Amino acid sequence: MRDLLKASSGLWLRRWSSDDVQPVLTAFADPLMRGQAPEPVTTVGDAERWLSAQAERWVAGSAFAFAAVDEAGVVLGNVAVGAVDRRHRAGWVSYWTTPAARGRGVAVRACRSLTQWAFDDLGLFRLELGHRTNNPASCRVATAAGFAVEGLQRQKLEYDGARFDVELHARLATDSAEPGPAQPRGAHDQAAPGPRLNL
Repeated sequence: MRDLLKASSGLWLRRWSSDDVQPVLTAFADPLMRGQAPEPVTTVGDAERWLSAQAERWVAGSAFAFAAVDEAGVVLGNVAVGAVDRRHRAGWVSYWTTPAARGRGVAVRACRSLTQWAFDDLGLFRLELGHRTNNPASCRVATAAGFAVEGLQRQKLEYDGARFDVELHARLATDSAEPGPAQPRGAHDQAAPGPRLNL
């Protein structure tokens, strides 16, 4: 399987490295990143554990996370396919971007590239993702990446004592490869990193 992809001009996807501790710490320092990891990522040790978990899941074949980087190697975000179900050839897509990368279409381009990789390299057929209904920016990213709305999961998540509905999107390997509408400026570029976590 390829672990380095050219997503578009000036944007690459590569496997996370143990050398990425500082970019991970910087990314998770953003308040909007709350809930994007099972545990808080606030120390060097936390970042090292987060990176180790990505490597372990890759080796196990259960999840595949890529750092989205520019031509200078600066980390702009993360895109991943997890909860990989080989029997049904399905997976769960997630993405996030750093504050400096938002509004530049990074999440859409990375998500499109990851989706094609999941179909071609992993042999998956169905990809899903979800977002809180009060996060329209993530919805726009999903739609622009070709993920159709399939339904509503009522009050699926609880944050700070409040429950939130989640909108489910999916894309099939047989769906049109035509890109969706362009990503609007200022989008937060964040979606659920797995079935247990959503924004």
